[in-house]
Amino acid sequence: MSSIPKIDVHAHILPAQMPNLKTKYGYGDDFIYLEHTGPNSADMMKANGQFFRSIDSLCWDPEAILAHMDQHGVQLMALSIVPVLFYYWAKPEHTLEWAQYYNNHVADIQKKYPNRFVGLGTLPMQDIDLACQELKRCKEELNLPGIEIASHILDKNLDDPSFYPLYQLASDLGMCIFVHPWDMMGQEKMPKYFLPWLIGMPAETSLAICSMIFGGIFDKFPKLRVLFAHGGGCFPQTLGRISHAYHARPDLCNVHQVEDPKTYLDKFYIDSLVHDEATFDFILKQFGADRIAMGSDFPFPLGDLEHGKFIEEHAKLTLEEKQQLLYKTAKTWLGID
Repeated sequence: MSSIPKIDVHAHILPAQMPNLKTKYGYGDDFIYLEHTGPNSADMMKANGQFFRSIDSLCWDPEAILAHMDQHGVQLMALSIVPVLFYYWAKPEHTLEWAQYYNNHVADIQKKYPNRFVGLGTLPMQDIDLACQELKRCKEELNLPGIEIASHILDKNLDDPSFYPLYQLASDLGMCIFVHPWDMMGQEKMPKYFLPWLIGMPAETSLAICSMIFGGIFDKFPKLRVLFAHGGGCFPQTLGRISHAYHARPDLCNVHQVEDPKTYLDKFYIDSLVHDEATFDFILKQFGADRIAMGSDFPFPLGDLEHGKFIEEHAKLTLEEKQQLLYKTAKTWLGID
């Protein structure tokens, strides 16, 4: 095992106790509750009783997670909510109450294990005033370094002006933002083969990046520290097309007078989760090591559950590049010592 410390910026956790919120609020078939099936196993169930996913204690037990981290040389893990629990579709006051419950939970883990975990909060993004209120609490009361949001919020992309107050507040408070795909586009056309996760998720991440670039978000909020999941989705591989369209059809693409999209690669971060050395080499050449942070999507099977082992063993990377990828970029994005 390499002696280089590792920080994992993309790891999920949920509370071990999750009641059926439909019984509390009187609506919401898509609320998720946990039905424990054994000491180390549980089923995630929709509020209407529909099975969603089986999970194990690596999804909720910090001690089990720590044992796994030690096995793979991970010094620090940034914990964020499982995206199905964003609950942007619910009444804002109920999503706020849930966000507070989750954020308190992840802050307690951070406080109990200050050298091993940091927490990323969740917000009621469908109500920007409540979202800003909870963002401020995450910083000032809970000491969380950042938050996680979805690749779009209901019918709004991330360039929507309604989100400007949140971006300004995050910049002012020095809070990082982790953008994770969810509610994938085109799901009704992809009922088989796990295609929403294989096709929809990469497209969602590219949607988020393009919306923020063309919407001028990185120009308006230059101090914003945003990291996009899954190696930037399909954005890196389609950047040539995106840049060409910027020049070929400025009337459609460049309505906010931004620069060539290729010039924005030093304005945001991506994680390393691309599952393929050739693809990783491609994004490394595009973005540079100082814009890529090791992320695993732990503990789910589509993740890199060896936490950057391919980076440690990559024959063409220098020691400096490995250090940058495995922990230095993460420290910069998270804003931690």
